[in-house]
Amino acid sequence: MISATPVSPSTPTAAKYEAVIGLECHVQLATHSKMFCGCPSDYSGAPPNTHVCPVCLGMPGVLPVINRTAVEYTLLTGLALNADIPEATKFDRKNYPYPDLVKGYQISQYDLPLVKGGWIEITVEGQTRRIHLERVHLEEDTGKLTHVSGGSLVDFNRSGVPLMEMVSQPDLRTATEAREYLRKLRTILRTLGVSGADMEKGQLRCDVNVSLRPVGQAKLGTKVEVKNLNSFRSVQRSLEYEIVRQAAALDAGETIPQETRGWVEERGVTVTQRSKEEAHDYRYFPEPDLPPIFVSADWVSTLRSRLPELPDAKRDRYIATFGLGTADASALSIDQWAARLFEDTVAAGADPKKAANWIQNDVSRLHDETSSDGHTLDAAHLAELLRLVDDGVIGISAARQVLPSVYQSGRSPRTLVDELGLAQVSDSSALEASVREVLAANPAPVADYHSGKLTAINFLKGQVMKATRGKANPAVAEDLLKKLLDE
Repeated sequence: MISATPVSPSTPTAAKYEAVIGLECHVQLATHSKMFCGCPSDYSGAPPNTHVCPVCLGMPGVLPVINRTAVEYTLLTGLALNADIPEATKFDRKNYPYPDLVKGYQISQYDLPLVKGGWIEITVEGQTRRIHLERVHLEEDTGKLTHVSGGSLVDFNRSGVPLMEMVSQPDLRTATEAREYLRKLRTILRTLGVSGADMEKGQLRCDVNVSLRPVGQAKLGTKVEVKNLNSFRSVQRSLEYEIVRQAAALDAGETIPQETRGWVEERGVTVTQRSKEEAHDYRYFPEPDLPPIFVSADWVSTLRSRLPELPDAKRDRYIATFGLGTADASALSIDQWAARLFEDTVAAGADPKKAANWIQNDVSRLHDETSSDGHTLDAAHLAELLRLVDDGVIGISAARQVLPSVYQSGRSPRTLVDELGLAQVSDSSALEASVREVLAANPAPVADYHSGKLTAINFLKGQVMKATRGKANPAVAEDLLKKLLDE
């Protein structure tokens, strides 16, 4: 067995190899009821085994009924991914014994999935690539095991919730690309409204498949699967670890076994779980209790008309309409919260480029720090704050100082600026006394300026800002400094 000793992602030996990465994403669909019965699918916070019925508990003699909304959500996702929608599809039984699978089999899809092919565009380090998908199919989720001292507990509330499995082709090459692929996928799913895609809540779960091959070699290496990753960070870290671990093993002349591994977040390592099953181990056969589904052209056309503006189209619109650069437009387009705030702030009169910059930096940091407290930033207030800066009423530092209060109180920036006394002093006569005091207190920089070192004025301007506690208008202060220095 290969050791699970932590390995640094920066180990040089990994540079000799090319990583080949594919992702299998499991997405819980946001339907009201489960996949094959009428039980509520929103089980979050419910007592164990209360969202169950004879169908999702697999009782003898019960019959499943297909959830049409789940099928349509899967087809919508396929259309958003530029995929092919076959005319006919069917469900299959995937047989395997496990405590959280109450029937002893899972209703899934095998050779005739609802969606085939498709692609997602990602941009990493300025390079845009298409990551192709192999398939998207629909199945039912399993129950949830909780391991406790002396045994395990099983909750079947999740059993039967509609689950969409999305299998990419092995087109990814780095852990960063995998993380970006997931971010883009989550945005598409949320834009469509088919899933909350919250990894922390288990609505989006990811298995990664990774192998290494020497740079320039076409033949694939042995694939290792790392299962049940529940955050972007764990996906990236587990891949970084696996790439270095496998590279070190290959350099040592070891053979990489095809296996399933688990990620141990606390230790930052992957560990062996079991040898990898092949498809025939599941003994797939057509589900006898469900009819095939035939997808008509009219049905597809109706679903296509329901597609909202997707992230790539939004990015292109931001570039064409607002003059944003590709990096800013791409970053905003894959963050629904940021995109909505950006458009509303521009609609309230803000300059698009300045709004994009503030939202991606100061506002985004504040949102990340306080998103759990229920506060939101009013777009009209952000636009007002940017106007106060543009009009010279306050400086950038004062705007950054007042932003948290605007965010948390919901009050007007102008009101808070007045209350906190943050308005800039732009009257040169009001600043002259402070400027003269700075010049008198700093003879060396004054002498440097007179000797031709014109950059000395920047130090003097900083001293004026300090003396006025940041209230001096920097442009007015600099003009006044030049005037008095040249006298």
